Amino acid sequence: MKHIFAAGIFTALVALVAGPAWADDPIVIKFSHVVAPDTPKGKGADKFKELAEKYTNGKVRIEVYPNSQLYKDKEEVEALQLGAVQMLAPSLAKFGPLGAKEFEVFDLPYIIPDKAALRRVTDGPLGKSLFKKLESKGIEGLAYWDNGFKIMSANKPLKTPADFQGLKMRIQSSKVLEAQFKALGALPQVMAFSDVYQAMQTGVVDGSENTPSNMYTQKHYEVQKYATLSNHGYIGYAVIVNKKFWDGLPADIRDELDKAMAEATTYVNDLSQKENDDALAQMKASGKITFIDLTADEKAAWRKALDPVATEMTSRIGKETIDAFRQATAAAN
Repeated sequence: MKHIFAAGIFTALVALVAGPAWADDPIVIKFSHVVAPDTPKGKGADKFKELAEKYTNGKVRIEVYPNSQLYKDKEEVEALQLGAVQMLAPSLAKFGPLGAKEFEVFDLPYIIPDKAALRRVTDGPLGKSLFKKLESKGIEGLAYWDNGFKIMSANKPLKTPADFQGLKMRIQSSKVLEAQFKALGALPQVMAFSDVYQAMQTGVVDGSENTPSNMYTQKHYEVQKYATLSNHGYIGYAVIVNKKFWDGLPADIRDELDKAMAEATTYVNDLSQKENDDALAQMKASGKITFIDLTADEKAAWRKALDPVATEMTSRIGKETIDAFRQATAAAN
């Protein structure tokens, strides 16, 4: 992999020195991602390819590389910064290690109450201002793509914060998510997504949080007895490009690509909602897992237990960012 990575960087540097050949050849955009083609993100990348090539009349060729064919999770952002690929769609949590910790606000529990509030953030001034944080890193943000809202699963009913006490709950690497489960009295366990099914099956972890579509496609519902429809948090992606490459495109080409991205974004976000709804229905129909709806009092108790997480993370994420999120979503509260 190191040889491939180095070769990709060398090729990118040669291209930067030689300059683009817009006049004679199609502009090639390598769109790399780490998931399967049949996921919402994978389908979104393919939809963008279709629309971009159509709207530019073949002046642009999009090469989509799914399933970490070019770069793995930890390599892809560096590859983009160096110009070895031009476009990615990493999870929002990826930007914290880059120094853009403001993006970790998306991980705060109950900070985004519903889809309408989410759209006010991602489609409004706040979403744009967050993307501005990436420009100094050589990255241009183009769009926010949804995965969906998370639910909790375990082998016991999770109705109150006390039910989490002592449970080993899997998380992706995130200081915010670590604080979230500690606030509930659980023991957060950082673990690769691909290892979660076996860990649940063998009791290495007691439960997890994820979107219904992820739970369904990874068959977590087969090794968990209960799931609570908490919708306490959000998982999303940012479509990003190498800023130097993007700024170097002819303005008319960039306009057509913006149009293609806008349409692809609507497609992905509608699709992710449908796939989460379908996954929930399929899991309910399987009879292998029991779903729990929280009462108003139970939901209030969850919120009360998790409210301190935002305060705890203020010094990390920034009070200004958290306050802006709350202001943007206030109309839905």
